[in-house]
Amino acid sequence: MEHHGTKTIETERLVLRAFEPSDAEPAFRNWTSDDKVTEFLRWPTHGDISVTERVVADWVSRSAEPDFYQWAIVLKELGEPVGTISVVDRNERLGILHIGYCVGSRWWRRGITTEAFRAIIPYLFGEVGANRIESWHDPDNPNSGAVMRKCGLRYEGTLRQADYSNRGVVDACVYGLLRSEWQAGKDPA
Repeated sequence: MEHHGTKTIETERLVLRAFEPSDAEPAFRNWTSDDKVTEFLRWPTHGDISVTERVVADWVSRSAEPDFYQWAIVLKELGEPVGTISVVDRNERLGILHIGYCVGSRWWRRGITTEAFRAIIPYLFGEVGANRIESWHDPDNPNSGAVMRKCGLRYEGTLRQADYSNRGVVDACVYGLLRSEWQAGKDPA
């Protein structure tokens, strides 16, 4: 893969961009302090804005690294981040990028996560050169799987007790999309 980092990507309703220090307050207000958001995630709800400030500061400091992909999902009509989408793991040898995402519960079921995920796929396949994009979800969080399917990822199976979240050890529904599948499905230019 040829890493290019967190490139700004714009869609109809969203701007996906690197985090800025000023994003800590809206991140805390919009999703990091939301227990509904973190229920199925690996990191705990932030009880204090100082935790979010430290996390955002880390993302800001790493944003210049070519192999770091952490986008703020900025809703244009609001003008501030309502969530994040990122490469949470990767396998260089196999060209695999594992995607994770979360959006504040006030913005659930509006297609925002799907729009963000769809927007990064052409970049990760076309410019970064990934061979496979994958994502996992807890079977008790089927809406996350719906996002994956809407983005063209295929359900590949459920790994038993293969992941963890704030709920403890959980099963993991695995979805994947290969570059060859994505290329075959693209509209001819």
